[in-house]
Amino acid sequence: MIGRRSLTSVSSAVCASLALFIISGFQQIKAQDLHFSQFFHSPLSTNPANTGFIPDADYRLGVHYRNQYSNIMAIPYKTMSVYGDAQLFRDKLENGWLGVGGLLLSDVAGSGSLRSTKLYGSVAYHQMLGNSSLLSAGFNVGWANKRIDLSALKFPDQFDGRFFDNRLPTEVVLSNTSVSYLDIQAGINYAFFPNEDVYINAGYSIHHVNRPRETFFNDQSNNGIIPMRHIGFANAILKTSSNLILNPNVYYTNQARASELVLGMNAQINLGESGDKQLLAGAYYRLNDAVIPMLGFQLYNIRFSFTYDATISTLRNFNNYRGASEFSLTKYGFYPDNPGRESLCPKF
Repeated sequence: MIGRRSLTSVSSAVCASLALFIISGFQQIKAQDLHFSQFFHSPLSTNPANTGFIPDADYRLGVHYRNQYSNIMAIPYKTMSVYGDAQLFRDKLENGWLGVGGLLLSDVAGSGSLRSTKLYGSVAYHQMLGNSSLLSAGFNVGWANKRIDLSALKFPDQFDGRFFDNRLPTEVVLSNTSVSYLDIQAGINYAFFPNEDVYINAGYSIHHVNRPRETFFNDQSNNGIIPMRHIGFANAILKTSSNLILNPNVYYTNQARASELVLGMNAQINLGESGDKQLLAGAYYRLNDAVIPMLGFQLYNIRFSFTYDATISTLRNFNNYRGASEFSLTKYGFYPDNPGRESLCPKF
C-alpha cells in the first residue's frame, strides 16, 4: 500500500514518467486500492461485515477526508468518503439483527488526471452466540468508475528537448478514457465481551471477489484484472478506570505484491458526566513508512478525529516528513423508540 503514492520528485521529467506509469499501470495493475490511516473510523471500507456492527448505537453516519503530499504536489492526492449504516430488526430476530448501509468513495490523483468514484450498498447479519460473543458476516456490491483526462497528461515522447508539449503526437493510445465495472467484497467479524470492561473483536475481508477488469486499453487478455485484496484487523476496547478507556488496534492488508501493517492505540479520556465529553489521543505506526499521531474530541454522540502521517521512510528527504493529513467525523444515534440501548462495549 505504501508504494502506491511514494513520489520522489516533482520535476517535469518525473511527472511525465509518472503519467506513463499511471496509464500502463491499468494494463498491469500495479497500483493499489484507496486506504485511510484511520481505518478504525472507516468501517465499511475496511470490512462489509462491519455494516450494522455498532456496539454502542443503533446507527451511524460518517465522513472522511485525506489530503496527501500537499507540500510537494501542486495539486495533492485527495481521498474522500461518506458512509452510513444502521441496525434493523434488532427486536424481531432472535438473538440477532440485520445491518444495512452504503458507502461512497472518491479519489483524485495529482493534477486531476485520474479520478475514481465508487458507490457500494452493504448488508450484514449479526448473530449473538450466548451472552458474551457475536458473529457477523456481510458483503457489499458496488459500481466503480475510473476516468482520465488525457489533455492534462504529458508523456516522455512529447518532450521537445526543452519542454513537454501535449500537442505533439504520442505512442500511448487509449481505447477509452473512462471505465466502469461491478465490484464485490465479503467479510466476517467476531466479537467477544466477557464483561462490561472488556471488548475484543477481529475481522477478515476479501475485496474484489469477482476480480473485475479495469483498463483503458482495448486488450482482450487478462491484463487489467484487479487482484483480490485481503484485509485483517483486530481491535480491543478496555476500560481501565472510570475516566479512561484504551483502544489498541492492528490492521494488515495485502494486494498483489504490496502490503501494509498499521498498529497503535488511542485513549478516550472522560471530561464530563457519563462520557458526554471526551478527549481522544493516540498514536499509530505504519511499518517502514510513517508515524501517525491522533487527536480528537467527542461531544455527546458526535466524534471528530485528526491524524497526521509523519513520513519516516526515505521519502522524508523530499517531503520533509510531511505526509498526509486526515479528518474523520462520525455521528452515532439511537432510534426514537430506543433512546438508550444497552451497549455491548465499555463506555463511561
